[in-house]
Amino acid sequence: METKGRRLLQTRNSPLTQSFTLYNSPGLETTPREHISRLLRPRYFIACAVSLIALTLCASYIPLLTASFRERQSAQRVPLAAQDILRRCAGLRAVPGPLTNFLARDRSDRFEPGTRATLIKNVTLWTGARNGTEIVYGDILLDKGLVRGIGDIPESLYAEHDTDVVDAKGGWVTPGLVDLHTHLGLMSAPLMAGALDYSSSHGPILPWLRSVDGLNTHDEGFALAVAGGVTSVQVVPGNENVIGESAAFMVKLRKTAERSPTSMLIEPPYALNGSKPDPNLPLRWRHLKQACGESVRAYGNRMDTMWALRSAYAEARSVRDAQDAFCARAEAGLWNEIEGQDYPGDVRWEALVDVLRGRVKVSTHCSEEVDLDAIVRLTQEFRFPIASIHGAHEAYLTPGVLKKTYGGIPTIALFADNSRYKREAYRGSEFAPRILADNGFPVVMKSDHPELNSRYLQFEAQQAHYYAGLPPHLALASVTSVPAAAAGLLHRIGILREGADADVVLWDSHPLQLGATPRKVWIDGILQVGNDSDHILIGPGKTAPEWQEPPEVPEFDREREAVVKWDGLPPLASNRTIAGRVAFRNVKEVFLRQGGDSAGVVSPHGLDGEAGVTHVIVDRGRVTCVGPVCEGEGRNAEAVMDLRGGTIAPGMMSFGSALGIEEIESEPSSSDGTRFEPLREDVPRVLGDIGAVVRVDDALAFGTRNALIAHRAGVTYATTSFVRSPLFLRDKFMGGLSATFRTGAPHALDRTAIIKPITALHVSIGRAPPASYHSETASLSTQIATLRHLLLEGEDPRTQTGEWFKKAADGTIPLVIDVSSADIMATLIRLKNEVEEKRGTYMRMVFSRATEAHLLAEEIAHAGVGVILSPARQFPWSWDDRKILAGPPLTNDTALAILLKHEVTVALGVWEAYHVQQTRFDVGMAILDSNNWINKRQAYELVSTNLEKLLDLEGWIGDMGDLVAYEGGSALDFTSKPVAIASPARALVEVL
Repeated sequence: METKGRRLLQTRNSPLTQSFTLYNSPGLETTPREHISRLLRPRYFIACAVSLIALTLCASYIPLLTASFRERQSAQRVPLAAQDILRRCAGLRAVPGPLTNFLARDRSDRFEPGTRATLIKNVTLWTGARNGTEIVYGDILLDKGLVRGIGDIPESLYAEHDTDVVDAKGGWVTPGLVDLHTHLGLMSAPLMAGALDYSSSHGPILPWLRSVDGLNTHDEGFALAVAGGVTSVQVVPGNENVIGESAAFMVKLRKTAERSPTSMLIEPPYALNGSKPDPNLPLRWRHLKQACGESVRAYGNRMDTMWALRSAYAEARSVRDAQDAFCARAEAGLWNEIEGQDYPGDVRWEALVDVLRGRVKVSTHCSEEVDLDAIVRLTQEFRFPIASIHGAHEAYLTPGVLKKTYGGIPTIALFADNSRYKREAYRGSEFAPRILADNGFPVVMKSDHPELNSRYLQFEAQQAHYYAGLPPHLALASVTSVPAAAAGLLHRIGILREGADADVVLWDSHPLQLGATPRKVWIDGILQVGNDSDHILIGPGKTAPEWQEPPEVPEFDREREAVVKWDGLPPLASNRTIAGRVAFRNVKEVFLRQGGDSAGVVSPHGLDGEAGVTHVIVDRGRVTCVGPVCEGEGRNAEAVMDLRGGTIAPGMMSFGSALGIEEIESEPSSSDGTRFEPLREDVPRVLGDIGAVVRVDDALAFGTRNALIAHRAGVTYATTSFVRSPLFLRDKFMGGLSATFRTGAPHALDRTAIIKPITALHVSIGRAPPASYHSETASLSTQIATLRHLLLEGEDPRTQTGEWFKKAADGTIPLVIDVSSADIMATLIRLKNEVEEKRGTYMRMVFSRATEAHLLAEEIAHAGVGVILSPARQFPWSWDDRKILAGPPLTNDTALAILLKHEVTVALGVWEAYHVQQTRFDVGMAILDSNNWINKRQAYELVSTNLEKLLDLEGWIGDMGDLVAYEGGSALDFTSKPVAIASPARALVEVL
């Protein structure tokens, strides 16, 4: 029987032979005669003969081939763990991310049983959605750790449950803030030697370490950060290691019922506890921190750093390739080829292997162009993406380079103004966020806690809005949705939507207003801050409608363009000076210096912002007329400046930083250098002074960028000593003789450059810091005994030590003591009384830093001791600093308010030279933190005439002190910028 399409040869399970088939072709049927006739044709005969031979050979060979193949298949020894191996190999193709229906969950994995639902009514809700442009008016419902409803909430959703109801009264609600770069829990407050888990000293490449293993849940910084609205943070190791720890972790700042570090983690990777991923669930993102540049120089130079990185990733690539080869054989069923082999892996390198597989959100800390370029090349060589670049001080100068990063452009995580503390940060700019945003980069503002207190993360976003002109929606996104996305967690934090985590902040004003304070903070739907039973008064002075709008910030377009044009170092000289008459129009606030016995700040004619605008005439640097009557005098002015509702106020003074004696904090070649410490080492005889008392005016450097930037920001004076308040440097007793100088002066020989060459004598007294550059620090009792000796018996008055401590004991020069602890302050007050009684003198003693001074406010006032709170916003840095008064929303009072209420003469200082330009904002926040108990006149005195009183400068500055003109609004908020400085001592007006 003839069958069309009949297969002549077929070998079952033999792929090779399946191609050797022959079919009768339909439509070619012939009669037998015709067929025989064709076969007899020579051409056909030859062809058929060849075909027959070929088929015969194939028929004899193919069974042999098939038998061999079957033998190999049947001979594979399949291991018992084959299914586990295949599952593990299949997992290599898994991609991290949430479930597709994640937002449909009915409760959070972080839900604490017994938590009541919360309905927040009448909110103005910035959700973070739609690139930060979505604003919803209505209500928000929190239940089972989730956002369950937004907008118009049906009563049926909550009526049958126990629900707490909060009336926001139209207040702003945002997602909880996300800080992408902190060391919370690793540098725990107060810092102590037993809990310093910041970095490892065991080598540059340590990807096998995990930050969660050092996460201290007792860190007092957690509660302070939450008080600022921060609900989630990335905890990363320090920058001293090239790859410090494989597992940076995203952490919720709520202490859980379990009270463990593990329970605070957000979506910890499955490998954390050795468990295997559920094949039915997607992988979770891992997080890793690596660094380059100056921070890692303990292990070599930049070339060493990049070789260390390349070597590590080459090792990881070898492991990855071995895994791929192993799995390729397993999945092909070639078990014999991998018999006796374990799955290739190395716990030391598994994190970097995951980096190469695109399963890790890598945070890279690099700042300078050379380092950024090297990191981009590294990503291209090993083909892995970077989620975020931190520090990135020169990123705004190299956007084209960063766009070449493998896998797409990274998020850039920045400070607002922390620059110039290292060489690699020297070209950093407060205008960088806007420049980067204009170039298409997602921008994050970070704290690097405790470099900056994470509590004030929102202040970084506010500055990005103020200086950089970052639009409000991007400024808010920079501390919410953008860092959440960079961490791979946008599905649950950073945006408020139904199904997201119930991390919510209710603010007392628009979040971009200076001093915006959380009224209430929820994490996982659990109230953390703002319990009504605490009776904390928050935002009583913020009732005007403008507080609920983003501030109208000035333009800095010219400055932003200049910083790029000049490669990060634009000229800082004034535009021009005017020696004649200048008329200032449309001035809303005027605060002038008042000399004489009643030295201070006054507001003539009540021009404190409550009345309308007026005119001010300045002739040869001095105010000669204030009020409407001055309009006629302005007709003959050399220049007329419209301040558009702005302010004229005293030039401010900085105290406490190294302004003027160093250009770059960590660069020895730009500073005074190492001084002798008499309580730790013998002072060379050639110095001729056992105490090694030296003078700041001998080391002053003018024209530093920090000083000139401070000058342009309205801080026209500075008093600088050799005392360094930052924690890790506080180990020198002798602080030398301070000097007061003009920040904008060109050099020391300028007539008005040095205001007072010897201003005060300084010492530092406190317990040993937990970490120091020196292994031996004199005991507290030794420090006190030394000070008693120097003030009572004294050294030879012909020496510097003898002369100046005698003057301090006699009260002819202020003695400024850097001290934090209330106990030590009490001892110093007793010592002051002892010296005064025995010597019959009156000492001018001042406590600087003075963290716990509020505990002795009455006693300090009675003793006649002045106080310089430095920094203005307190933090429990050390054991001596731990008893802070945090202010709203945690306490009603602040240390500043308590001291002023007890009539202590108080001033404000600052630690870091690069932060001096923010002095006026520190003062503005001090007003708001006091719930407006402090008025503007008192506020200006905190950084001008009060410092002059404490440092005996009244006769040196007084009513001849500078005045600064601000355009646009109050000098103490985000509406204005300095535009001119009137200087009576120089007889001119400087136009900035």
